[in-house]
Amino acid sequence: MVSVEEHYDNLLAAYYSWISGGFDSKIKEHRAFFRNHGIRPSDSGVAVDLGAGSGFQSIPLAEAGFKVIALDTNRQLLTKLKEKAKKLSVVTIRDSMLNFSRHSPPEIEVAVCMGDTLTHLQNLEQVQQLLEKTYTVLAQNGTLILSFRDLTHELSGLDRFIPVRSDARRIFTCFLEYEPQHVVVHDIVYEKKNDQWKMKKSAFRKLRISPQWVNDTLEIIGYNVATFDSHLGIVTIIARKPT
Repeated sequence: MVSVEEHYDNLLAAYYSWISGGFDSKIKEHRAFFRNHGIRPSDSGVAVDLGAGSGFQSIPLAEAGFKVIALDTNRQLLTKLKEKAKKLSVVTIRDSMLNFSRHSPPEIEVAVCMGDTLTHLQNLEQVQQLLEKTYTVLAQNGTLILSFRDLTHELSGLDRFIPVRSDARRIFTCFLEYEPQHVVVHDIVYEKKNDQWKMKKSAFRKLRISPQWVNDTLEIIGYNVATFDSHLGIVTIIARKPT
């Protein structure tokens, strides 16, 4: 068992865009998402991407006119983000998303934590801490966007084996083990080189987060929850700080 950071460094970062369906496809998806939900700059124009990865959200936000601060702990993914962002207004910072307020101005317009990054936190106390910090730095009428996988429903037996993606040279699958507060995700990659299949493997914990708990916690903090949607196990929440 390794930490989230080690898991990405040792295995997942190299395959991240591929298993997500391709970099260009994810950019197009989030470009449409932000456009359809009216996410565009109107005041400070600053957006913070918490767990930015290779830029699936950062790049569309910058294209929409935001000045983006992109945080992630993985050097490889941030390097790809910088390469893809080119002349867009994106600043990359290698740090934990819990430390984002050290790198952001006093007021921001938008904070996003998408792509299941929220489940990388160690416990619900850290999740609450992150939500409270975003509320503190968001300007009035500022927007917080979350998306994460609902892992509260436990799979059993062979259903715990998940085929993620495959092609002629690579097979990526995972196996899930459930603990009371976490899911242990075993990622297994078979890659064909010189007509020989080689296996790579690594395991890390994801936090099981109740979508209703997130909704309730946001409201207790002071947010107005504008959108609460669940589709194919992915929960999307858009919340705003009142004026």
